[in-house]
This record gives sequence, C-alpha cells and structure tokens, in this order.
Amino acid sequence: MGCWANLKSSNWAYPTAVLSLYGFFAYCKIAEPFLTLYLIGPHKNISEEVVTNYLFPIWTYSYLAFLFPVFLLTDYLRHKPIIVMQGLFLVINYVLLCFAQGVPAMIFLEVSNAIVTSSDVAFFSYIYSIIPSENYQRATSYIRSSMLFGYTFGGSLGQVLISLAGLNYFDINTITLGVAIVAFLISFWLPYPQRSMFFNWRRVGPFGQKSQDNPDETVLEEEDADFGKQKINDSTDWCNGQNVVNAGHLLWQSFRESYSSRDVLLHLIYWSLWWALATAGYTQIFNYIQLMWNHIEPSKTSSVYNGGVEAACSLAGATAAFLVGHIKVSWTVWGELALGLFSAIGAGSIFLIAFTSNIWACYAGYALFKSCYMLLITVTTFQIAANLSMECYALMFGINTFVALFLQTMMTLIFVDEATLGLDIVTQFIIYGIYYAVISVLFLIRGTYTACTMHFPP
Repeated sequence: MGCWANLKSSNWAYPTAVLSLYGFFAYCKIAEPFLTLYLIGPHKNISEEVVTNYLFPIWTYSYLAFLFPVFLLTDYLRHKPIIVMQGLFLVINYVLLCFAQGVPAMIFLEVSNAIVTSSDVAFFSYIYSIIPSENYQRATSYIRSSMLFGYTFGGSLGQVLISLAGLNYFDINTITLGVAIVAFLISFWLPYPQRSMFFNWRRVGPFGQKSQDNPDETVLEEEDADFGKQKINDSTDWCNGQNVVNAGHLLWQSFRESYSSRDVLLHLIYWSLWWALATAGYTQIFNYIQLMWNHIEPSKTSSVYNGGVEAACSLAGATAAFLVGHIKVSWTVWGELALGLFSAIGAGSIFLIAFTSNIWACYAGYALFKSCYMLLITVTTFQIAANLSMECYALMFGINTFVALFLQTMMTLIFVDEATLGLDIVTQFIIYGIYYAVISVLFLIRGTYTACTMHFPP
C-alpha cells in the first residue's frame, strides 16, 4: 500500500504507469493479425472483394472525417474522456466481431474502428499535458515500450493459440474482447490533466496576457472531482464565442510560430513532407498486407503465421527505432539523404512483396519495409519536435497526420474502392512500390544537394 501511495503522489510516475498499462492492454490485439482471414472465413463469410474494395475503404473515409473533430475535442475535454471513449469503442469493435453478422454490422465496425484510431491523438498527447517537461523522455519511452510489448505479446499469443492450442479465429476474438474490457476499465484510473493547449485557459487581462500574480504561469480553471465535470464559468463555456475565439488565436499563434523562421520553415517542410507521404503509403500496406499473404498462400490450404510475423516485425521496428538514439549522425546534413536511401530500400521491399510467390520472402519484405519506416519516422518525429514548442508540435502532428490521411484516402478512393478502379491486391502493391520509389528519388535528389551544400559551401 505504501508503494501505491507513493506512486499516486508522484507528479509523473502515476499517470505514466496507468497510461502504460492502458497502452499494453489496448494494443494487445491478439486477433488483429487474423482479422482479414476471420472476415472472409466461415464465421463472417464475406467475400475477399467486398472486404478489400468496400469495407476497408469505409474505415479510411471515416478516419478522415473524425480526425479533426476528435483533435479539437481532445484538447477541450482534456484528453481523459477521449481515451475512455477509445476504450469503449475498442470493446464495441470486438463485440461486433464476435456476435454481429452481415455486411451492415461490419460497416458499423469499420466506423467504430475509425473512432478508435482517431482517438490515438489523445493517447499520444495525454502524457505531455499532465507531467513536467523534464520527464517527457522517460515517460515517452515507457509508454512506447508498453505499446510495443502489448502488440508483440498479442501477436505472439495469437499465433500460439492458433498453431499450438488449436483455437479458431472466433475464440481468439472473444479473448481479445476480454483484454479490451480490461483496457476500458483501466482508462478510468487516469487522472485529469490540469491544462489543455488551446481551450479552457482563463487569462487575466487581454488575450495572451499572463497571470498578474505569476508572470510565468497561466491560470487554469478549477475542476470537480467528479469524472468529466468542470467548474467553467460563463466566459469560458464551450459554446461561448470568446472561448472559441481564444482557442482560434492560440491555434493561429502556434501555426505562425511553427513557420516563423525561413530555415525552420524549410526544415519542417521537408521532414513533414516525408512524414505525410511515407505514412500514407505505410498505412495502406499495413491495412492490406493480410490480403496479400492470403493471396500468395491461402489460409484454407496452408498454415498461417500472421501473428508471429507481426510480432517479429514489431520487434524489428522497435530495435531500429531504438538504435536511432545511439547513432551519432548529423541529421541536419545527412538526414534527408537517409530518408531517400531507406525509402528506396522500402520501395524494393514492396516490389518484393508484390512479385514474389514465396510466402517467406513476402514476410521478409514486410519486416524490412516496416523496420525502415519505424527507423525513419523516429528520426523525423525527433527532428520536427526539436524545433518546436509542445503546442506547436501537437499542431504539427495533427497537420501531418491529416495530410497523410488525406493522401491515403485519395489512394483508397482511386485504386481500392469498388466504385472506381477497384484494383486487385497485387496491382495495388505494385502501385505502392512505385509510390515509394518516387518518394525515394525526390529525397535522394534533395538529400544529395543538402549534403553537398553543407560539406562544400559556395
């Protein structure tokens, strides 16, 4: 009891521990590596074409629709209600997967899953709104590790239950439902942050003026102990125009600060461009890789190792990301060139996935691609965050995510949706390979120019 009391009294350890615990269970998706096989199998009996060209695009479109409203609600409601909502809809997802039948129910599943995905913005930004800045690095490390361990453990357990215990896909979905319920219950333990970035700030004097009692502090509204209730006076009510105007001013100031310097502007543009372009392609490949595996080696006639592969890929990607922190490289000089080189490796991996008829070669290509992406997104995130305040970084994160999602939506609409081209899975991956090849060429050219300019200034 004494240790628990000490943990709760800590200004950073308790929220970090609870969020890490939530992250482990929320991302311990035992059944996710087998989702496509479950949908096209006898339990749901939906055709592969409907899953590929109709159901999965609904998730993409819904995600795009929810992203910006959830971003604003996350800030206004101060994170915790959105995380609780994420846990609730995660439970709804697996209730639908276990007990609902028919395409209409699966359509609702995709919409529900889009709410879960768009709520990630609350999960990833919660810790920065409640702990001191000197603990950011340690807290981020613990939370990312818990997510990775949860996903790796889930994939590994799913593979063991399928291959060794002989459970079917329905069984592992019911187990995952139990895990999701645990994550939902843990979300209620999270303490409420005392501040938000754009909404619910009470300032003394005109907008932008600090507290008169303490110039280094901005006064915040008080809150009730009851979950979800705040003592907000009329001037800061959610529907009050002044509150919305103040939030808009803060958003605009953060945006201007992000682009205040020409050097910072160019730096942010190139790194953010890679983030958006690469993430759009990565998400498409992640969403449809199970269909490619099933195309190369149908699950009806062979053993399935999706869970083991996803677990191994997660560890490989984490190892690559971890190594970034121990590599002494001048990213200002070589960073853009590295983006081009590793994007080229990623493009080659995608072409391997598209053209091989060997499932193990396909697995290897996916592992290599995912490792390259994880390495580069870690570098990109650090390079962008190093030049921005927390408010600006959160805004930049939202902008980059929105642009990536918009590009992904366009790819889905043009190449995947049955209402347009509705391409088969192999052709889709060939196009994704070409897409990544174009990214690599652009950044190889830009990176070569930057490296030469830095080493041989005129």
